[in-house]
Amino acid sequence: MATTETRPKQGTLPPEPLTLEGSSVLHSMYRIRWSALRALPEARRRELVAEMEKVMQEAEGRGESAVYSVFGHKADLLLLHFRPSFEELKAAELAVDSLGIREYLEPSHSYLSMVELGLYESSLKLYQSLVSQGVAPNSPEWTEVMEETMIRQREAMKTRLFPKIPAARYVCFYPMDRRRGEEKNWYSLPIENRQKQMDVHGTKGRRWAGKVLQIISGSIGFDDWEWAVDLFSNEPVHFKKLIYEMRFDEVSAEYSNFGIFMVGVRCAVKDLETLFAGKLPQFDAAPLSR
Repeated sequence: MATTETRPKQGTLPPEPLTLEGSSVLHSMYRIRWSALRALPEARRRELVAEMEKVMQEAEGRGESAVYSVFGHKADLLLLHFRPSFEELKAAELAVDSLGIREYLEPSHSYLSMVELGLYESSLKLYQSLVSQGVAPNSPEWTEVMEETMIRQREAMKTRLFPKIPAARYVCFYPMDRRRGEEKNWYSLPIENRQKQMDVHGTKGRRWAGKVLQIISGSIGFDDWEWAVDLFSNEPVHFKKLIYEMRFDEVSAEYSNFGIFMVGVRCAVKDLETLFAGKLPQFDAAPLSR
């Protein structure tokens, strides 16, 4: 291996940063068929809700599933599922589909993704170090170092890769991607440029620690957008202020597209009877932390 330390020229490094993947994530949105539900005898409605509570309570207790009442016309209900694998995620979806109350839930939207941590800064440093030592990208030596690095990073980031759904009162969900149009193309920028922009973006976001908790999940190859963003907070105004501030970053102002936004208020599974009776139940929110 060469020992001369020379800084690689911009654009000579691999373009893609390393990423770590964790929990499989499914957002399932439904409209409640209120008229049909209200037409049921009260005892039958309670029976259907009790069945749903029984199926979902254990997963909620593990921090793997949560129920939100969604504001506005886009949906009435959001069921959020985090699972260790796609197979377990599908099992969670089928468990809900098999419920009697599912007849009264009309799907309005869904989103499939996987918790993702982008390693822009560490990737750039590692690429520069290897290239300056004469290690060719994608060579056996390069691949070995990448694999060793990923193993260490996965272990170090395990709790962030497989998080519990935060016990916050509100959630804000939206999909997004990076522009690939004729004038602006995020993917044609050198990795050095993208890393600088992401560093500024991340620094601003970290100032909201303790007020907003963000979980990013990747959806390239899984759904219509490239990432899904879930923001959790006990104060909904924090969503507006955080997203507004970050819109002024170059990465958002010039290179980002955003999909639909949905905001929901958390409902404990044990209180679903209150929700399906048309009232908003209370929820014992907890302070936000990683």
